[in-house]
Amino acid sequence: MSASRDSAVRVGLVYPELLGTYGDRGNAVVLVERCRRRGIDAELVEVDAGAPIPETLDIYLFGGGEDDAQVMAAAGMRASAATISAALDGGAVVFAVCAGFQLLGTSYVAGDGDILDGLGLVDLETRAGDGRLIGECLVVPDGGSGIPLLTGFENHGGRTTLGTGVAPLGHVTVGHGNGVGGVDGVLGERILGTYLHGPVLPRNPVLADHLLAWVVGADAITPLDDALVERLRAERLGEATLTGFAARRRDWHLNRG
Repeated sequence: MSASRDSAVRVGLVYPELLGTYGDRGNAVVLVERCRRRGIDAELVEVDAGAPIPETLDIYLFGGGEDDAQVMAAAGMRASAATISAALDGGAVVFAVCAGFQLLGTSYVAGDGDILDGLGLVDLETRAGDGRLIGECLVVPDGGSGIPLLTGFENHGGRTTLGTGVAPLGHVTVGHGNGVGGVDGVLGERILGTYLHGPVLPRNPVLADHLLAWVVGADAITPLDDALVERLRAERLGEATLTGFAARRRDWHLNRG
């Protein structure tokens, strides 16, 4: 889409009651705010659980959630699968985190063997693993994407395997990401998924701008003053790269519960 759009950018926060456990609402707030700071009209549209997902959104945000919430969200998402696919065909963007990312794929196989069907938008499968993957995570995207080093926080039990030819968001240098193959997430045509919370877009505004460029065009993504965000990034990068006793103390605090 071009920057000369005649309507507001509609940022859709899908099922926040179910897929909002880890503060991923902040991703929607950042996208809207970065539009407005550039003089681009934008609005946050919340799609309540149980409501049909509209085809009129520009960006569809699916956040993280616990097991039962994920099952309920999956049912609603599958019911609107044709609508979401049509929106993608029309130029919309899908950004999904953790449980939302898992539901972009074909299936999630629980520890007891139950299979939860996903949207099938991406060739990937998730299986419940032995133990949770918790902690700071650093991801280096492919150089061709233009996305810099990403910082986030992961907390999940899934192990996600990408299908042949499916590109990850990036390679993990600290943490676990998908838990398979040393990679995190998925990066496709106007589809981006990741295990990174934080929320991830406040931590990585360039990633937010990457999503927005898909909607409004790269020319509309003018520079913003991100000095405060860069201070946060530096702090989180430092936390992620702790070694020795400091790293062990950090991990003990994360896993003591």
